[in-house]
Amino acid sequence: MFPALETEIKPETLSDPYEDFMHHHLQYYGYFKAQKGNLSSSAPHQCVWKTSPRYTLNGSYGERDDLISDTLEKESFLWPTCLPSTGHAQIDAVGKDPLMLSSPLLRSRQLLYDELDEVNPRLREPRELFSFFSSRGPLQAPKWPIECEVIKENIHHIEWVPPEPEYFYQPTGDEKEPEIVGEEQGTVVYQLDSVPTEGAYFTSSRIGGKRGIIKELAVTLQGPEDNTLLFESRFESGNLQKAVRVGAYEYELTLRTDLYTDKHTQWFYFRVQNTRKEVTYRFTIVNLLKPKSLYAVGMKPLMYSQLDATTYNVGWRREGREIKYYKNSADDGQQPLFCLTWTVQFPHDQDTCFFAHFYPYTYTDLQCYLLSIANNPIQSQFCKPRALCRSLAGNTVYLLTITNPSRTPQEAAAKKAVVLSARVHPGESNGSWIMRGFLDFILSNSPDAQLLRDIFVFKVIPMLNPDGVIVGNYRCSLAGRDLNRHYKTVLKDSFPCIWYTKNMIKRLLEEREVLLYCDFHGHSRKNNIFLYGCNSNSRKHWLHERVFPLMLSKNAPDKFSFDSCNFKVQKCKEGTGRVVMWRMGVINSYTIESTFGGSTLGSKRDTHFTVEDLKSLGYHVCDTILDFCDPDQTKYTQCLQELKELLQQEIHKKFSNFGQDVDLEASWSDIPLSDIESSTSGSDSSLSDGLPAHLLNIANELNQKMLLKKTKKKRLQTRKQRNEQYQKNYLMRELKLAEDTPTQLSGRDKGTSLEPPLTNLVLPKNMETVQTQLSGRNKGTSLEPPLTNLVLPKNKETVQSKKPGFTASCSPKRSTNSGLGPAPDVKANWPRTRYPAPRKERSAVAAVYPSLHIYTYP
Repeated sequence: MFPALETEIKPETLSDPYEDFMHHHLQYYGYFKAQKGNLSSSAPHQCVWKTSPRYTLNGSYGERDDLISDTLEKESFLWPTCLPSTGHAQIDAVGKDPLMLSSPLLRSRQLLYDELDEVNPRLREPRELFSFFSSRGPLQAPKWPIECEVIKENIHHIEWVPPEPEYFYQPTGDEKEPEIVGEEQGTVVYQLDSVPTEGAYFTSSRIGGKRGIIKELAVTLQGPEDNTLLFESRFESGNLQKAVRVGAYEYELTLRTDLYTDKHTQWFYFRVQNTRKEVTYRFTIVNLLKPKSLYAVGMKPLMYSQLDATTYNVGWRREGREIKYYKNSADDGQQPLFCLTWTVQFPHDQDTCFFAHFYPYTYTDLQCYLLSIANNPIQSQFCKPRALCRSLAGNTVYLLTITNPSRTPQEAAAKKAVVLSARVHPGESNGSWIMRGFLDFILSNSPDAQLLRDIFVFKVIPMLNPDGVIVGNYRCSLAGRDLNRHYKTVLKDSFPCIWYTKNMIKRLLEEREVLLYCDFHGHSRKNNIFLYGCNSNSRKHWLHERVFPLMLSKNAPDKFSFDSCNFKVQKCKEGTGRVVMWRMGVINSYTIESTFGGSTLGSKRDTHFTVEDLKSLGYHVCDTILDFCDPDQTKYTQCLQELKELLQQEIHKKFSNFGQDVDLEASWSDIPLSDIESSTSGSDSSLSDGLPAHLLNIANELNQKMLLKKTKKKRLQTRKQRNEQYQKNYLMRELKLAEDTPTQLSGRDKGTSLEPPLTNLVLPKNMETVQTQLSGRNKGTSLEPPLTNLVLPKNKETVQSKKPGFTASCSPKRSTNSGLGPAPDVKANWPRTRYPAPRKERSAVAAVYPSLHIYTYP
């Protein structure tokens, strides 16, 4: 490629530092034939600043290694040296001369070396232009609010599927309700310090969270016989604020509320150490907020044993006996609290165990999975990870675009879009496992997956709220608000994740049709999997929004319950993703709810869901999309007919409850669906708290600015734009003049009136105005409109043949009613033209101003 560089260049010819650097650069990429084999083919070391406090995750092929400190590798400004004989001498010479070291000609950020290999500096790995992840680079560790202490341990759990179904706990009625003792009579063995609650707000973040030495919050054991459990939750997605020992093997636990709020306690995830086997422990969570829970109908907590995982390859499993969900008797005058208590026996002595509300799926788990996709040479061809935006704390919100390359631009433009998202509520980790199953299938080599990638463009946001996931929130972001109530926000800086998501979908709708929008959630009060949709107001698409969920229930009959689905749009849900996208034009806009418990259907009746069950639903979503878009509409038609029958039965049931009879054959389809369907009060939702106090003024200012922008006329910014608009208007005038002049002359010869027929008038929408104008005909008032409001016909023959008259419709295809005469006295309420002219000169005006603004209506 470079003939002049095929022979080795002598060292003395490389006197210029820039030439020296370029020589090493070309040598590294193999442009020197004689020295290709001398260069290391291994990936260059990724070095970071020695003094930086950051930690990075080794991302080699998605494997998780321990956090590596920046002190292991360092980055220095180096000067290029590729001279084998004089390299050491130059290094020593420059190292002794501080002036040479500070020379801008010799400093470079492109060369890296470490303490073990100072002789052979290497080029930094170049940035990959078309992939967000570097195939060999490390991932940035999560960023935490500066108030949060974070332990320097990498928590990782293996994936495991129980060989036998895990059945619900069957209450006996004899379960104990422990009386809450509190720290007054107990011993605090674990407590977080300075947890930000309501009144505080997020200010800044950093990798590793709070600066300084990490305190040891657990109690100090007095000896090997001390059996006090050691609690910890200062890791990713962990949530436990306080543990109080109230008995030898009994503990009261207090969950931390969502950061910068005083509510939303449901998700828990913590670690215990120093266990004893064959001993019954009791744990009681004392500050849950929901009056109803699946724990009351048999749901069990999850437990993970570190020794079982390393020894027997056993992961998360359902454990617990004497499970009871009840109201807390302690009344502090505020909102009522509820308790969850259960007993458990640990399998080993001196074990490390974890408890969780559901299978955890952290931000680091997502990054490792996405890195494995980027490192896969096949999947990376049709799955492109990008950064949609940065969260409030500076963590990346990933956007995946999945589609097969198209052969022609026309084929690419014809593809419809499907948008999927998850984890807008950080404590609903079941949404991530469904998303994981979807991605596993759509990225596989299955013929169905290849077909889906051929005909669709998938836009996937696997984790909408990474900040909340990292800190262990249940429902909110670091703004202290539920993001799924603020999709209509104008505060881009305070709610960046959903602001950018909404605008991404808005731009996508301008390019192509969005066939489906699904947001994956979790539900804590209802079993099975179901969805919430939006009733279509269009008679053309009546019941069509229910076809997809009905098909999904047929594809997953033992998991998905169509009877639990609801399609009523409530006012309090106007800010949710599904309603906002539906109002933007996405007919099939859904929130898919997956239970934290299990199934009450089919072969999986009364069993807990596993990770594989949730993954399989991701596959069923793909399968249902294919059925939904099958060119053979047999399945679609059958589902529509079945939906009509189900709706008839529901209507009959509703009226029977009121003791009324209704003729379903005649008028059942005219009954509003919102009157038939109950509200979604059973949804696992929270009312919007509005904006925090420090954001109210900002929101008001932005709303006022938006109103001003709408009222102001948009000006052309550049001379080029003004010239283009002037040329366009000139060509339009010439074209109109050429078309209209022969028509007008023909009309003069035949004596035809050139007054435009009212079939082309823009009639007002208010029918009272129309009646007033029509009644004025009897008084002799002329209703002749100004030409600025006429729809000028393009066909000159139409002008010659049509006679002036009025019609009750705006459609030019309807016949006119010529029997109505002009009204003499009442003046028409039509807008005046800017250039009024006498009646006899109107035809001339049309010829001089043929480019007046034309309004067209279907």
